Amino acid sequence: TQHHLKSFIMIAMLRIFLHEHKYEILLFALVQHLFIGIVLQDLPFYTKVIWPINMLILGVASVGIFIEKGKWKNRARTVLFVLVLALPLGLPFWGQVPYYFIILNIIYVVFFSFIFGEVIKFLIKPSYINVDIISASACGYFLLIEIAVFLMQFLFYSNPLSFKGIGTANNSETFIDLVYFCSITITSIGFGDITPSAHHTKLVTAFFGIAGQFYSVVLVGILISKFVSKSEN
Repeated sequence: TQHHLKSFIMIAMLRIFLHEHKYEILLFALVQHLFIGIVLQDLPFYTKVIWPINMLILGVASVGIFIEKGKWKNRARTVLFVLVLALPLGLPFWGQVPYYFIILNIIYVVFFSFIFGEVIKFLIKPSYINVDIISASACGYFLLIEIAVFLMQFLFYSNPLSFKGIGTANNSETFIDLVYFCSITITSIGFGDITPSAHHTKLVTAFFGIAGQFYSVVLVGILISKFVSKSEN
């Protein structure tokens, strides 16, 4: 009984910590997922080991976002988390199955879109500015990149000729190239070393370029309005 009580207390303390620091934790999880390739040379190792660990970290990091959000949202998050964790673990066994990667990318788009929706709701509601608002703003930007990456990856695996300049030596190289491509697209840098070559990928790229600029403009407006509200109070 004492052991169960200690476990319950530890779980409760973990939930409180995840809830109080939810946006900082989520921001860390998103950054390490997107850019951990900076310090990795062994890309096959990334696919087999680091990718599942990344998704485990992201799944835990997303818990705090959905605390006090209702049962159906938490159940949906749990189902999506199980899927995004299980799919990379299944790569050694079913990676060659037709449409496996296509299904994987669709589920990842849904997972990150689900979290993105909650972050946007939080940014719109409060009339104050604090660390949570700043962290949530950054989370929204990186979530937009995550959504773009897995949507582009879905399009690429559906038609490998829809992009030029993307590495295909292994899945990790493709993912990292798309992280790079989506990041410079959404930030409107656009070096041109990777380019969409099909009409649908050109339009999707254009859409995310516009979405990135729109998010930045709206975010600046939200932050200014919250700062003004705080100053007036």
